[in-house]
Amino acid sequence: MEKILFTGGTGFLGKNTRPILDKMYEVTTCGITSNDMIKANFVTDVPDLPEHYDVVLHACGLAHVVPKTKTEIKSFFDVNYQGTINLCKALEKVGPPKALVFISTGAVYGCDFGKLITEEHPLNGITPYAKSKILAEEYLTEWCKEHSVVLGILRPSLLAGKGAPGNLGAMVNGVKKGFYMNIAGGRVVKSILMAEDIANILPKIVVKGGVYNVCDTFQPSFGQISESVAKQLGKEKPINIPYWMAWCLAKVGDLLGNKAPINSYKLEKMTKSLTFSNEKACRELGWEPLDVLTNYKI
Repeated sequence: MEKILFTGGTGFLGKNTRPILDKMYEVTTCGITSNDMIKANFVTDVPDLPEHYDVVLHACGLAHVVPKTKTEIKSFFDVNYQGTINLCKALEKVGPPKALVFISTGAVYGCDFGKLITEEHPLNGITPYAKSKILAEEYLTEWCKEHSVVLGILRPSLLAGKGAPGNLGAMVNGVKKGFYMNIAGGRVVKSILMAEDIANILPKIVVKGGVYNVCDTFQPSFGQISESVAKQLGKEKPINIPYWMAWCLAKVGDLLGNKAPINSYKLEKMTKSLTFSNEKACRELGWEPLDVLTNYKI
């Protein structure tokens, strides 16, 4: 059985992929949590790894935080970029792997809305999160070329699974507490990937490599997902408010500042769809993504 080093393997992604990965690889997790098998802080150190690994799944990173200070902005580059550099230096000590798979993000494209965005789209991301991921992608491209390592870059958007963070996690909490509302029928669509599909696609990408958007083909609406969540929780179907009412609330929010639950910027993001094309991954890797609406269990 091949050995895989999984950075960030004790977090949300690890919890949702380990049951599958453990059947395919001898998994070693590496990171800063007490549950990691190898304790290492790649932000500050180039650790001494105990052995050589056949595959590296690099998933540790900083996300789901809106930076408010220069220190917080710097943290994105420290974790996502410098951490990647230090990981590669540590791998050089024990010998580079045959393949490295990097969990990047659809945020690198810099799009707040759009339909079926492909991998050919320019990398226009301007947030610290997006910029740090772009730099990490560029560094890994050169490093893997220099060391003859097969590089796979996966660009998911929203991840679904047990304990999902970000927007899906906020939706679950909102539905649970009874204050989640759909706007204009909840027709907005955001590309989503079942987290376990990272494990499902891994054996294919470690052979071929390449850059791929990864998401569900069906692309369910937020209205459909919120109804599914409510049903699982035994709650009433989330109420729907018309756009004009949300617009009025957003204008009030503009006057209240960033702490308002809704403002014009948030309303735009909540009501404009953003989807990515997975056609390349399906075609080149022979991958069939899981249907999120059917498989997402909270």
